[in-house]
Amino acid sequence: MEFGEGALSRLRVAREPDPLWETVLSLHLLQDRQEPLVYDPWRQEVKRALHSTGLAADVRALMALCPPAKYFPDFLTPGSGDTGLEEAVDRVLATPRARLVAELTRLSAGLRGPAPRSVSWVATGDPAALRWLGITLRRYHAVAVEPYTAAIRARIAQDRARRAEAALSGGAEGLLASYAEQPGWRHHGTRLAAPYPQPRLLRLRGRTLTVVPGFFCVRAPLTLADDALPPVLVHPLSPEPGWLPRLRSEAAAPSVAQLIGASRAQLLEMLGTPMTTTALAAALRLAPSTASRHAAVLREAGLVATRRAGNRVLHHRTALGRALLDRSNPGATPGTP
Repeated sequence: MEFGEGALSRLRVAREPDPLWETVLSLHLLQDRQEPLVYDPWRQEVKRALHSTGLAADVRALMALCPPAKYFPDFLTPGSGDTGLEEAVDRVLATPRARLVAELTRLSAGLRGPAPRSVSWVATGDPAALRWLGITLRRYHAVAVEPYTAAIRARIAQDRARRAEAALSGGAEGLLASYAEQPGWRHHGTRLAAPYPQPRLLRLRGRTLTVVPGFFCVRAPLTLADDALPPVLVHPLSPEPGWLPRLRSEAAAPSVAQLIGASRAQLLEMLGTPMTTTALAAALRLAPSTASRHAAVLREAGLVATRRAGNRVLHHRTALGRALLDRSNPGATPGTP
């Protein structure tokens, strides 16, 4: 990606997960076996849900529209973390017929054999085909993405805090350089290079690049195929193995938020990685004074510790704080309260 004059100052990070990027990328993960340790429990759970809800056949037809290949249609991902599901689906259904034909023809050209029925049907722009597409996207999202929103938002909040810290410390160039910390990424001057399925140069030409964190994005980032569209870069969030069992245990157990409050519970969750008060405030959308007060309360309770690193003061979660989140008490011995 080449940032021309002024483009770097307009670099934007999406606040929220994008519903259709997550939908499409999760469909890719159901069709391949990438990152099995991280996503296989999710795959198994979603496949059971698709069969129990009678959605399996429709989702197989939907998969034909967005295979995990070098190309899949841009019209399926019209957002950049700036819309809810309903508005995003409405944008998909409003795609002009000429664009449907062009993108689905390009998709068909890369397939072996004739185009699947769902691809040729949607390409006609038939109102019935578009109704089916909208209904299937909504129903699939309700099964495969929406139930995991808590884990997605928590991981995005952690990533956003990291980007906020980089921007506050180093400005727009610091924010850009923070992405180069990922394996295989490089930053030099006004260029950011990342691993990609094929050679590609994206010239921003002064346009705003929106960076969208993708929970179901794996290994390499993605961007839209059409350079004329508003530029979007979706990058992997790389959740840790075990995220789904933890999500389920949290849903079954009494909420930590009931004990220490929702904001403090969020803050404690984020402090698996040391963070400054300013970064916490930016990630949680709190006033710095409020974030500082929450950190002080958690520190007094022994759940958070604070240390100085150069000219920065970093908060991090203690073993007791981790135990509270994990609903366990590591190191306890018989008779220890």
